[in-house]
Amino acid sequence: MIGNKMAAQDPPAGQTQDKTESGSKQTTNIVAKLSQFADDHITIVRNISTGLAVAGLIILARSIKLVTKFGAASEIPVKFIEKNVSLRGKFHHVTENGIGVEHIPISVPVISRLVRQRPSNALLLIRLAGVELTEEGKTWLKHQLEPSEFLWFKLIGRQNDILDCLVSVNRGGVFSMSLNEEILRQGLGRTVPIDSLAHQYRLHWKVHRRLLRAEGKAEKKGKGLWKQQNLRERISAYLNDYKMLRLWKKLLKRIW
Repeated sequence: MIGNKMAAQDPPAGQTQDKTESGSKQTTNIVAKLSQFADDHITIVRNISTGLAVAGLIILARSIKLVTKFGAASEIPVKFIEKNVSLRGKFHHVTENGIGVEHIPISVPVISRLVRQRPSNALLLIRLAGVELTEEGKTWLKHQLEPSEFLWFKLIGRQNDILDCLVSVNRGGVFSMSLNEEILRQGLGRTVPIDSLAHQYRLHWKVHRRLLRAEGKAEKKGKGLWKQQNLRERISAYLNDYKMLRLWKKLLKRIW
């Protein structure tokens, strides 16, 4: 009885095989039709794929500011400053607090042409982080940097419209010169606190340790601000003061 019921419920093996083969044929037919459609319209498929890829890259580039040209400090994302991102730019001129730089974004084929860029007259105002420039220091920068020379500036902080940065330029091969440190090393500036870094104690100390080391070398060698007058210069200064004192005495006698 039980055997008869099971035999009645289970379909014949041939029917099961026929259904399986039929399903496989339908799947194969669908795949074949899709493949044939792709072959017949290969240009359309390629254009759609390319369009979707480019659109995706543009959205990605815009979201991470990959190809964006920054023309003001306020346009730079906070994350860039928090992570101390290094950007590339072209030197334009020396300012009261540092230098004016044209930001040069990363160039990505096709995408860079599609993203609207700012004109070249949009400059970032960069202050050499931790350095108070002297007039001699500004003159030194003008002689060291050529117009449109490429440089790198590492974002340290931001204060209003000014960026505090560690600026470096390539001086042949793999050698890179830090302008912040070199100015202090030549005695053409003083180390000062970086107000925009006040809340990041570890980075603040790390930056200042390097700058103080450079300033110490200038002080040790008596360069620039730390230049010591030799005996001849001290005698000359004394005589000038003495002559001025005598002149004042003569003037006072005539008045009285």
